[in-house]
Amino acid sequence: MDTIAAIATPIGTGAIGVIRISGPSALDVAARLFVPDPRELAPNTARHGRLVRPLSSGCRSGAGDLDDALITVFRAPRSYTGEDVVEISCHGGLATVKSALQAALDAGARLANPGEFTQRAFLNGKMDLAQAEAVNDLIRARTDAARRIALSQLEGDLSARVSQINARVLGVIAAVEAAIDFPEDVPEPEQAWLEDEIGEAKRGIEALLATFGSGRIYREGMRVVIAGRVNVGKSSLLNALLRHARAIVTPIPGTTRDLIEESLEIEGIPIVAIDTAGLRATDDPVESIGVELTRRSIESADVILLVIDATQGLHDEDRAMLAELANRPVVLVSNKSDLAAPSPQPSPPGEGAGVPTVHVSALTGQGIEELEAGIAEIAGEIAQGSEGAMVSNIRHQQALQSASDSLAHALETLERAEPIDLLSGDLSAARSSLGLVTGETASEDLLDRIFSEFCIGK
Repeated sequence: MDTIAAIATPIGTGAIGVIRISGPSALDVAARLFVPDPRELAPNTARHGRLVRPLSSGCRSGAGDLDDALITVFRAPRSYTGEDVVEISCHGGLATVKSALQAALDAGARLANPGEFTQRAFLNGKMDLAQAEAVNDLIRARTDAARRIALSQLEGDLSARVSQINARVLGVIAAVEAAIDFPEDVPEPEQAWLEDEIGEAKRGIEALLATFGSGRIYREGMRVVIAGRVNVGKSSLLNALLRHARAIVTPIPGTTRDLIEESLEIEGIPIVAIDTAGLRATDDPVESIGVELTRRSIESADVILLVIDATQGLHDEDRAMLAELANRPVVLVSNKSDLAAPSPQPSPPGEGAGVPTVHVSALTGQGIEELEAGIAEIAGEIAQGSEGAMVSNIRHQQALQSASDSLAHALETLERAEPIDLLSGDLSAARSSLGLVTGETASEDLLDRIFSEFCIGK
């Protein structure tokens, strides 16, 4: 296997930049660019020295110094990747870090692919696939709750739950196949036992699937779509939630024609706030595309903030939109309340009855905290808790759902009192789906796709 190298710290100016090298020749590569010789270091130790430019001959006489640096040596198998690993910590200037990486490449390493260090850790049995994906989630976590979920998965909580279910299914497969292969010596398992074991496995999967709504929100963010008629202050509301001007605001109707997505955090929950084009009939082809994008965003939203103009009250178009959004999580936002007459605001009649209403002024900030509290309350209902094993990855959710469906079909086979040899296919399919979570049955193409989403250096 090749020896790989990459920059493991963000590109830019910083106090420290780290070059990571992993592979069978990692120590030899490091010996060509670091003084003193790192091959003489004990495992898991660090040493101060000089980072130098290697010569093609391997002799460093006359090679220029690159930096004053620190080297840390991790020997296989007790390293992140399970291979020999060397990490060189140099000063974090862009020129220094790039020169250090080039020196490692000149010394015999090749540039690592995205996620290749973690992929090697998976292939070398240092972690399973769910744990490997948690590494990427931990890096990308935007809130403390997302960090806790990713860390729980990295520590193996989800993998342990899946493995327990998998072991139960395997036990049923073993009992069924033994009875099929040795009918004279091994009696068929009792139907009650089969139903209990398969049912318990299915309930375990369903318990994990029940966490997906919460997990997805903590991992990806809750999609909050700001919708409404033109010129009711949707872009101003986005700016007020962000506490800075992100969207262009003008008195001209139809200014916003594309979706504007911004990330923020409300009470520990990651939010993706989406400003949309105003909903109205239009002959402008560009604005029509924006309106269509708005409707698609509303369909995929976790929460819709339907903005109305407090100075005008509810229009028929607002009422029609409320009717369309019946049974969806909606907050009616009465904007421009600082300009409205000091009289009771109208509440949405008919279909809109019971929709929570918040009076705000995106211009002055009045009511914004109350609106955030309303969003957080809805988020809390969707994302309840972040403790224990939680499914946050749609790939895991799809694999678990497939396993649950296979077990459901196996239970139907039992209910119809069909021969037990018909169970084997469904039970094996369930095991295969469960194995996709931990990586036991993952194809090479799937692995390449997953690790390609990682950053280079991890």
